[in-house]
Amino acid sequence: MNIRSLTRGDGVVIGAAVLLFIASFLDLYSIDGVSDSADIPSLWDSGPVILGIVLAGIIGAALVVVARGLPQPRKVAGLDLGQFGTAFTVFAAWCALGNIFDPTGGFDGEGGFSDDIGAGTGLILALVATLVMAAAAVATPLVPALKGALLPAARPAAPQPYGAQPPAGYGYPGAQQASFGGQPQPGQPGQPQQPFPGQPQPGQPAPAPAGDFSPFWFAVPVPRPLFPEDGSPTPIAELAPGTWYLAVEQRGPALVAQTQDGRRGVLQDTSGIQRG
Repeated sequence: MNIRSLTRGDGVVIGAAVLLFIASFLDLYSIDGVSDSADIPSLWDSGPVILGIVLAGIIGAALVVVARGLPQPRKVAGLDLGQFGTAFTVFAAWCALGNIFDPTGGFDGEGGFSDDIGAGTGLILALVATLVMAAAAVATPLVPALKGALLPAARPAAPQPYGAQPPAGYGYPGAQQASFGGQPQPGQPGQPQQPFPGQPQPGQPAPAPAGDFSPFWFAVPVPRPLFPEDGSPTPIAELAPGTWYLAVEQRGPALVAQTQDGRRGVLQDTSGIQRG
């Protein structure tokens, strides 16, 4: 899981989940005329509240955050994991709203004493937390301000030329990695020297220079699709904020980039990218 792919909206969801957890230990009811020292049950003392609000909200928040950090989308019951989590958060907010209007449920009591019972501090905070959580989960894919990276991308030590071996792992410039096409990097101990794809073999003429373009590391500000080089409309991967990718070629305003697992594709939207 790549936490650097989390967005600001995910940060709001996480914060709301923490508030919901805190609210679960506070009063479920407020009763008129009862002293502050009275032992009023918390949200954990009500099965419907703990299942329909607290656990549903926390599980939904966890699914939304985990889905964002996974390298590939996962599905549950035909829905994307993040969409499944969003549905949980909306359900929790709906249940919290119902409990605010009727905190005692179907219990009316005798003599009308239930009229003196209202929603407690914990129930009110739970409603606020679930509403914020559901709103952030729904709005994050739609609002540019929420789609921005939660954590800034770490800068590489220095841009590496195409075909050179960076000192550390791909995705965070500086770690040892395999060359493009899965071939060993030149100069690794115990490995034969292997040319990169497109490099001339001994005895072959060198290709013509490809203009003034120099490969460079870059990071995207928001998740962006990477399309096949043959022009197909179906993305082959999604570039995540907080991860460094290597641009190996420029095609007009677009860039040809390579993912951590060696796939190459065209990044059509290069606006706002951060160069290393």
